[in-house]
Amino acid sequence: MKLNKLWFVLGLFVIMSCNTNTEKEQTEVVAVSTKNKSGDFSEMSIYNLPSHWTNQNGEEVVFKDFKGKVLVTVMIYTSCKIACPRLVADMRNIKKQLSEDVLKNVEMILVSIDPETDTPDRLKAFAKENLMDESPWTFLRSTEANTREFAAVLAVNYTEISPIEFSHSNIISVFNEQGELIFQQEGLNVNSDATVKYIREAVTEMY
Repeated sequence: MKLNKLWFVLGLFVIMSCNTNTEKEQTEVVAVSTKNKSGDFSEMSIYNLPSHWTNQNGEEVVFKDFKGKVLVTVMIYTSCKIACPRLVADMRNIKKQLSEDVLKNVEMILVSIDPETDTPDRLKAFAKENLMDESPWTFLRSTEANTREFAAVLAVNYTEISPIEFSHSNIISVFNEQGELIFQQEGLNVNSDATVKYIREAVTEMY
């Protein structure tokens, strides 16, 4: 099965997990799959995931809907007061370093690890509060099972330690236009130069 192979390959990469650690950590390069010329998704593509998600506008989407865009993703929850605001700031910093020509080929996706709390209305309010309610920003939430599945693909660990608090990995992931994971940035307030470089290169390879 494609999904089993996807989980197995990505599971081979050792990615340190953390909760609210604010110290800088090294960025880590993960496997780069060759671009699929046939137009079909490779076995490492997240576009093979069948899960359905809801965005901040209440619209149902699947990851395949983002085909043709370079994806920059992070998993957060909106009630987080320590690590997640820093991850959001890191995502905004990455966007700030990208030109408009690059950004039109990029989707920046924040996936909730607390779907019970993070309803579409809450995600929409959070997006507005953080001035992230326009392109290229997308907020997603789904079922607990789908959230766990997506986290497993990214090797993102999270644990509920109270009804309003989670311990979680601080990882920003970059996918190429075929939905293949090409780079991960780990930690908070880290230097994003390598992440920006991979995004630019992935966009360049689209042409």
